[in-house]
Amino acid sequence: MSILHRASFTISAAKLDQLPPPGPPEVCFVGRSNSGKSSSINVLANQKRLAFSSKTPGRTRLINMFGIPDPLEPDESLGYLVDLPGYGYAAVGRQEKQDWDEMLGGYLRQRSSLAGVVLMLDIRRGVTALDVQLARWIAPTGKPLLVLLTKADKFAYGKRIQAAAEARKQLAAMGNIQAIPFSATHRIGIEEATLLIENWISPKVVP
Repeated sequence: MSILHRASFTISAAKLDQLPPPGPPEVCFVGRSNSGKSSSINVLANQKRLAFSSKTPGRTRLINMFGIPDPLEPDESLGYLVDLPGYGYAAVGRQEKQDWDEMLGGYLRQRSSLAGVVLMLDIRRGVTALDVQLARWIAPTGKPLLVLLTKADKFAYGKRIQAAAEARKQLAAMGNIQAIPFSATHRIGIEEATLLIENWISPKVVP
């Protein structure tokens, strides 16, 4: 069983200073509203309702942390999956968007326990200007970036591979990037993504 399957809700925070002090490795998930972020987290954790998606895009404004218990010390966390608010939804006001940007950017730049970033991109949209902006926030951290091209079942196999190569090319200047086609509903790319994320949290788990 994957260590990700043991993840459970720990805390929600509206501001960075409400998060617990940095500690075990954190892997954060970020993406545009409607990019399939919540369903991707749920399928990686093998749980149906670990991460919640709002019925109204752009309404999820909290940082949600899900702890993974340490098998040797169950009261301690081996690491965390961190669900960051979706970004880029047009209906959000200017001030709210600015606050959002500060929270997202602040977390990515300042969180010392951040081990890796999972960026969700809808494979049908490709890399947008907002995605590039987010990648530029990530690049200075030097943290590895995994791009999950969600809803990959909408494309034939050859077109998926082409989309992944194009995403890697567009984001290559941002540093250490891996991009894989992914589908929560058709279970595409789950094993590969799981191994990468596990290794960020606990390198002993994956050679």
